[in-house]
Amino acid sequence: MKNAVALALAAVFLTGQAVYAAEPQQERQQTMKGVGEAMGTLAKTIKGEIEYDATAVANAFKKMNEASRNFADKFPEGSETGHETEASPKIWSDRPGFEKAVQEFEADTDSAVKAAPKDIDEFKAAFGRVAENCKTCHETYRVKKE
Repeated sequence: MKNAVALALAAVFLTGQAVYAAEPQQERQQTMKGVGEAMGTLAKTIKGEIEYDATAVANAFKKMNEASRNFADKFPEGSETGHETEASPKIWSDRPGFEKAVQEFEADTDSAVKAAPKDIDEFKAAFGRVAENCKTCHETYRVKKE
């Protein structure tokens, strides 16, 4: 009986993993949700809506940097549509440009993590590079759904 339960649980787990792995649109949307939350913290900080907090800033940059790793892999052929994706077809038609944009985002966020801004002035320099990278990629490789 225990073996049957274990096998059933393993089958459910493996099936769930296979479904998740087959849905890159959802995986990248979840990743971008985390990036958006991190950017929210950074944007509120830059606007002065919240007090500068070096730990919160470091955590936000770290979260963005972790998300950037292998991010381009979340856009395989065949995932251009579905799940209300906002991915632009240009991701697939200009793959080298998209991969370069992701690499720049990874480099910018890595630099921000390593800089570990201790005050608002140090933060502004790091934030500017990261924010510009986000803006450029979104303008080029994202289709805003209405």
